[in-house]
Amino acid sequence: MQMELKRDIYQKLLTWKKKNTHKVLELEGARQVGKTYILNRFSQEYRSYIYINMIGSTGERFLQCLEAASSWTPGQTPPDKPLHKAFKLYAPDFSDQEDTLVVIDEIQESSVVYSKIREFAREFRCHFIVTGSYLGKTREKEFFLSAGDVESLTMTPLTFPEFLDAFQLRERYETVDLFGASSHDEYDSLKRYFDLYLHIGGYPEVVKTYLETESVEACADIIGELVSIFIRESSRYFDNPLETATFDKVLSSIAVMMLKEKKGTKDLITDLTSIIFKEESGKIAKRTVNYAISWLYLSHQIGYCGKSVDCDNLNIVENCRYYFMDLGIANQFLSLTGTSQEAIDGSLCENFVYLDLVERIKRREIAGQSPWFGTDEKTSGELDFYVRSRLDYKNYGIEVKRGNEIAVTANGLLEKGKLDYVYNLKNTYGGINGRKYTVPLYLAGRIRFDLGRSL
Repeated sequence: MQMELKRDIYQKLLTWKKKNTHKVLELEGARQVGKTYILNRFSQEYRSYIYINMIGSTGERFLQCLEAASSWTPGQTPPDKPLHKAFKLYAPDFSDQEDTLVVIDEIQESSVVYSKIREFAREFRCHFIVTGSYLGKTREKEFFLSAGDVESLTMTPLTFPEFLDAFQLRERYETVDLFGASSHDEYDSLKRYFDLYLHIGGYPEVVKTYLETESVEACADIIGELVSIFIRESSRYFDNPLETATFDKVLSSIAVMMLKEKKGTKDLITDLTSIIFKEESGKIAKRTVNYAISWLYLSHQIGYCGKSVDCDNLNIVENCRYYFMDLGIANQFLSLTGTSQEAIDGSLCENFVYLDLVERIKRREIAGQSPWFGTDEKTSGELDFYVRSRLDYKNYGIEVKRGNEIAVTANGLLEKGKLDYVYNLKNTYGGINGRKYTVPLYLAGRIRFDLGRSL
């Protein structure tokens, strides 16, 4: 029997269906996060379902149907509704009704089909979802997309609450007190699984492997395979083999930069290039790294973090740091550096909070196009994350401490009035001291950024 992992995105798919805007849904997400699986499940909400994979035989057949339906000789009357006809040729029982779902997977493989998205939205009553693991390909000029005809959702590896759901602990996560009022046993059980999540991440195949084997080593093998497959598959989209060979080096170099704990950088590409091409210089090396970074970002492997100078939401330097979009992959590359596990876990904890802030930006809770870290220019101090709330328009500082370190910079910024509140996320049971809130690190997803509303 196939093991099923509950995914929160299913409710978002139901909401899209109910809204019935007739916009095409573009489901983004890294390879192997479960996009095809969740859409197959979602298809049960419809009476009729058509699945086309542009990287397989179904895609080849659909392109043949589209060509036959669109064929035209000058002097003749152009074919009427060729797209409708193409679907009829592909699936004779096709019915253009709202209870029909059409999913086109790996759509980046065909600029012809991708460029039909406007017609899918405007000329059909049935619902369309397009998806792919390498939609960065669709940024090229031969791919036409009318943004007004598309809604987007991004599917990620399992979040920590979804991960806990697999172990029947989600309700405990959602109800345990943030500030230490619950029993220590409840906190300790969540922390055990948090430590596991830090090391294996949330890719469904990895989580299922752990559920079946309870072996972290077996999970590491799966993560290694996922990275290798990603790099091999990416090679199809690049002419220069040097670019694909750079992916592994770029990911390793990002891990090195995370562990150095410096105050960001003015030019990430230059810094990465200097690490990767120690004996080379010039435009070729820098351009190669830039291509690889862009591809990794568009393929949902890495994310950016900006810098807020003096915790000012109007003084932002974008793209000063990178983080991984899955903790299992982050742990894999951080471990390759030979750094102590204690130092690695510190970086993983910070990465964990980063991923939560990315989701809060999507939910319009906090400002920015990407999360920010903060600085205190007078003391040269650094704040792990600075948040400008869109709920109460207050400034929040977040310090991520794996151990019992004191948040010196955050406390100083609070005293100066640069921050309104401070969250200390630590391996502790929590507590409140004025405007300083100490919360167990693994409950980062439950902290609130509307504290100013109660004043």
